[in-house]
Amino acid sequence: MKRPTNIRRVAVLYGGFSKEREVSLVSGRGAGDALKSKGLDVTMIDLRRDMGALVREIETAKPDVVFNALHGRFGEDGCIQGLLDMMAIPYTNSGRMASAVAMDKPAAKKIFASVGIPVPEEKVVTRAEAESGDLMERPYVIKPVNEGSSVGVKIVMKGSNHPPLDDLGLDDDDLVMAERFIPGREVTVAVMGEKPLAVTEITTAREFYDYEAKYATGGSKHVLPAPLRSDLYARAMELSLAAHRALGCRGVSRADLRLDGDDFYMLEVNTQPGLTPTSLVPEQAAYVGMSYADLVFWMVEHAQCDG
Repeated sequence: MKRPTNIRRVAVLYGGFSKEREVSLVSGRGAGDALKSKGLDVTMIDLRRDMGALVREIETAKPDVVFNALHGRFGEDGCIQGLLDMMAIPYTNSGRMASAVAMDKPAAKKIFASVGIPVPEEKVVTRAEAESGDLMERPYVIKPVNEGSSVGVKIVMKGSNHPPLDDLGLDDDDLVMAERFIPGREVTVAVMGEKPLAVTEITTAREFYDYEAKYATGGSKHVLPAPLRSDLYARAMELSLAAHRALGCRGVSRADLRLDGDDFYMLEVNTQPGLTPTSLVPEQAAYVGMSYADLVFWMVEHAQCDG
């Protein structure tokens, strides 16, 4: 395990070629500007599908740390983390194993359940099976097994038409997950190291907290701190830290939960939370007295690799 010392140069990986490219561009630019404000020498690297070129760009930059501002597949699923481990360069947030498992929603849910964290019932099927008819009692959710930011999430409501899955870019034998829809309230908790920061309740006029609600201006309302009873507030923090630990996360993660009555259900843990102007982690950091620049610098200070 390698950690950085005497940090002077940082390479920011951003953009990429996942469905979350545009969000990653905003996160990366914000992180890069923040690190420059801290006096660091910053190189911005837009990830493309040329791994040879990427390695050369990183080697030319000679970074003490790589700031991973990528979102979605290939950026937060263990792929880029494995490459940086091989190059023995410390990078921000979780390592390759935690990243891969967190991105695989069914695998992550099995780990959560094994340590007593409640999760909604689910069924993993092919896309063709998902389109052939109801997979469980309505309402239920259909989502890709390995996308972030609610990309491709569909809700099958009572009395509604079954939603088409054409926009997911999947073949008939690719896997999707059907999950029992949990009514109630949506909350999220950022975990920084071993410390849950706060609980935010998310409300939106849209059907659910989807990609547009997350990143479009005015798409959602963040209520911080969440107006919960003290015991429920503490429970959300406890479950989020437990999920962070169960997956083996490091750096910053963000847990998304649903609250039905007095019962919480863990939906997922995001190992590469957004750092855009509408993102939840910077809001929670500010709530506990940490500026955006200080948050980003903390992530760099706590970078490491398994090379």
